Amino acid sequence: MQITPGKLSGLKAVSTETGTIGAAAMDQRGSLKKALAKESGGEVSDAMMEEFKGAVTEVLTPYASAVLLDPQSGIGPSKKRSDNAGLLLAYEESGYDNTRPGRLPDLLPQWSVRRLKEAGANCVKVLLYYTPHDTAVVNEEKHVFVERIGDECRANDIPFFLEFVAYDANGGDEKGLEFAKIKPQVVSASMAEFTKDRYSVDVMKVEVPVNMKFVAGAASYVGEQAYTKAEALDHFRAAAAVATTPFIYLSAGVSNAEFTESLELAAESGVTWAGVLCGRATWKDGIPVYGKDGLEAFRRWLQDQGVENIGNVNERLKAASPWFASYGVTSADALAAV
Repeated sequence: MQITPGKLSGLKAVSTETGTIGAAAMDQRGSLKKALAKESGGEVSDAMMEEFKGAVTEVLTPYASAVLLDPQSGIGPSKKRSDNAGLLLAYEESGYDNTRPGRLPDLLPQWSVRRLKEAGANCVKVLLYYTPHDTAVVNEEKHVFVERIGDECRANDIPFFLEFVAYDANGGDEKGLEFAKIKPQVVSASMAEFTKDRYSVDVMKVEVPVNMKFVAGAASYVGEQAYTKAEALDHFRAAAAVATTPFIYLSAGVSNAEFTESLELAAESGVTWAGVLCGRATWKDGIPVYGKDGLEAFRRWLQDQGVENIGNVNERLKAASPWFASYGVTSADALAAV
């Protein structure tokens, strides 16, 4: 296994000194604007979005190996990141196409991988809603979509992070018990698909394969059981077993306590995971503070609770492995292409 110079440089830029990835995510757009509007009671301007993202970036990146931002409202905030933090830029439109079935994705029309790289990105990230249970027509379109991005990233010699989020093709509640029961299979099948060489994905950004609220005995348990703890551990192992490329866990909007508990379970399972890209589990509880009390109050909240939240995640990252461990080497430079 060898990696081209640009891809190697990009992966090193978003990793810690030991090769794990402890990245902060701040690329939320539509959902963030809606949440801010709810708490502030008024319209949310582009300047407010940049102000919020700038505060998160400035305060939290000293404790992160990288930050994920969007090019629409994140270019300015990206300049506020700490010197130790690399930059990932999102390439997809916020949300998905709701005029057709299948939660089909789209790319930002005024951006390309070349332009994201010119804007300072060390890596490119794309989010895809995916389930093996959707129609063959829908999934084939998504496969082609990812292939194109992989080719574009390869042509520009920049790492490609693919984030895939599970959904119910029948319109059920993805946070409910019935979906929790099939989530492990959805996550594993998605990882098995996009780890294939044809997609040129360098790092998979994946959900934990279980819903912690339905793991019997977990602190997050809500009383309805989808899996025992032993079964949950096996689901982590089964998902990891299909991966031939490095993968990191996303927080998927859960609380800091729930996300850190899921990372503890990952560690206990013994799987080789390369880190996290964690957003809302770190800063979402500060949205009401910003909305009601303004920037300085939010900054103080970040310096206190936000830093504590990212510290909780970083503590669990001690169990992660370097991204290059997935290739059976002990240093990133061992993968350098001649």
